[in-house]
Amino acid sequence: MRFPPRTLTMVALASVLMFGAKPGRAQADDFTPTQRAEIVNIMRDALKRDPTILRDAVAALQSDDGERDRMASRAAIAASRDVLVTPNDPIGGNPRGSVTIVEFFDVRCPYCRKLEPEMAAFLAADRDVRLVYKDLPILGPASVVGSKALLAARKQNAYEKLRDVVMRMPPDITRPAIETEAKKLGLDSARLLRDMDDPSIQAQIDANLHLAHQLNIQGTPAMIVGDEMLPGAVDAADLKSAVVEARAAKK
Repeated sequence: MRFPPRTLTMVALASVLMFGAKPGRAQADDFTPTQRAEIVNIMRDALKRDPTILRDAVAALQSDDGERDRMASRAAIAASRDVLVTPNDPIGGNPRGSVTIVEFFDVRCPYCRKLEPEMAAFLAADRDVRLVYKDLPILGPASVVGSKALLAARKQNAYEKLRDVVMRMPPDITRPAIETEAKKLGLDSARLLRDMDDPSIQAQIDANLHLAHQLNIQGTPAMIVGDEMLPGAVDAADLKSAVVEARAAKK
């Protein structure tokens, strides 16, 4: 069903009244009480005739908000580019890969753990991707223990080896449990426990937390591919698409 132009204009104005004004658009206070009442009545009549108007209006607002969020995210990534990847960061995949994925994760996060096999399969299929690990212990003391253990294991060139184990351990991670697993892997467990208390380890975790705050990361997992933020446990298709776009942008 079609509405005359005046009705469509009034519907648009009603959307302003209902959902709030956007930059550069009319403010609700610009109308007299009589005009406001007329707009609301037209909106009610329009919704009775075609309820999809409300759905479309909400979808448009959500799309607008999503685009603004995306632009803000890209700006934050650009501003943090110099510290997005540092010499202290553990690296997986191809260290010289043409595309870099920066993964913020918590060792106890169930979604991060679920992502593990998909990420491993992805890296096996695309040998031209560098994966940068950002330990982000946000789920309590056990997460901190796990992150410190992984970063300490890097001093023995065993970050990924221990990470594979820790990501499958019961989430209530403890130092004795870490010590036991480290011994099984043939690591110097006594050294590992000492290194976990090295101030540089905490400093790296603090830097990751600060960076996550700058990037407005709300939870884990969160990945940055090129100039784009991929929040949540993305599927292989979305990850592949983001890598393809990032690779193409370099050409």
